[in-house]
Amino acid sequence: MIFKRKAYDRLLEWKEKYADHYSILLEGPRRVGKSTIAESFAKNEYDSYILIDFASASKTVMSCFDDLADIDMFFLRLQAVTGVQLVQHRSVIIFDEIQLYPPARQAIKYLVKDGRYHYIETGSLISIRRNVKNILIPSEEMKLPVYPMDYEEFLLAVGKHSYEVIEQLYRSGKSMEQQINRQMMRDFRLYMAVGGMPQAVEAYTQGKSFSEIDMVKRSILELYEADFKKIDSSGRISAMYHSIPGQLSKDTKRYLLSGATKKKKTERDEERLYDLIDSKTVLISYNTTDPHVTLTDTKDLSSYKMYIADTGLFVTLMFIDRPAAENEIYAKLLSDKLPANLGYLYENAVAQMIAAAGRELFYHTWEKEGSTHYYEVDFLITEKAKITALEVKASGTGKHESLDCFRKKYSGSVKETIVLSQKDVHKEQGIKFLPIYMASVLMSKLK
Repeated sequence: MIFKRKAYDRLLEWKEKYADHYSILLEGPRRVGKSTIAESFAKNEYDSYILIDFASASKTVMSCFDDLADIDMFFLRLQAVTGVQLVQHRSVIIFDEIQLYPPARQAIKYLVKDGRYHYIETGSLISIRRNVKNILIPSEEMKLPVYPMDYEEFLLAVGKHSYEVIEQLYRSGKSMEQQINRQMMRDFRLYMAVGGMPQAVEAYTQGKSFSEIDMVKRSILELYEADFKKIDSSGRISAMYHSIPGQLSKDTKRYLLSGATKKKKTERDEERLYDLIDSKTVLISYNTTDPHVTLTDTKDLSSYKMYIADTGLFVTLMFIDRPAAENEIYAKLLSDKLPANLGYLYENAVAQMIAAAGRELFYHTWEKEGSTHYYEVDFLITEKAKITALEVKASGTGKHESLDCFRKKYSGSVKETIVLSQKDVHKEQGIKFLPIYMASVLMSKLK
């Protein structure tokens, strides 16, 4: 199935404004929909296109790149091999999984300069050092991150048209009927369960059971495992990935590499961490040491949290040791009967929505006076010169001491303090409460 994706609109902007001078690289984790988006765009927006999938390209196709000194001959050979006639200024060439054949990526510089056609690249694990070793990365290349479906894309894909209602409710700033809020929360919990990976969403739209949907997600996780092993045969990258739900559940100040590998941290582990981040399968949130100033300038590179890039994969990974058919998490999640200690699932979902809005993730911790305990604000979002502080709660009940103290400590820098939960819109002691499904709308309104 072809789903409507926001990346398509970004490609339209690229084609109109930049494609004559830059290729565009769609990068993201495996099975996020990069290839489907690229080919759908090529079919709809160009007279003709050539798709070269370097995961399965023949030796004859690969040999076309042996000599680019004669670009005219390169295009003639490529058209002859593929049987596709290119039309100058009205055709596009797609290099799919380009990280598997670095010479093609290096050739982008010369192909773009030639100016006859447009070029779309797709890649997973694209910035892993071994994939670009000894080649010149083209400066004539724009990058377009492709994330799992955000909440708006998901609702549209499953035939629900409630996102516009959510936007209207957000703009009104008023509380709603309890029944409406409950229905909106049910839809959001469905998103948390299925996630935004197109294969899983397609399985849901086809009426598959949650056990079958879970199997789809497990197959994606198996692909990730295979990729991790190609990069690092020790299994430590895989251990880092698998430990994310467990480390979030402990509600600690930061992610611990030693907690993942069960061994003393080494310099090589730091390299493995960055390989994992480069895979785009995870999201990293840095602890900012001084929210008074620019968050990026004050992030502590040694203090961070990790999230799974897709909420649906997060749910599956949480219970990966159980057979899919025996997994009761879906029924509990959809009926809002999750144990309270699984609230970090909601935190991961919010992290995904922040990242999908193109924002870097930050949080902040500081010690309580006269105590070994600490305060923590889950997420910080910049809005011009001000900061919006977010705390995520599964139920919406309980204290919000950290937000209260943050607002007082950084009063000159704070615009709003917000609790994202299942509770309806309201204000309480200067803190705004928003239902968690409004987080994506909130991101779009912050500039």
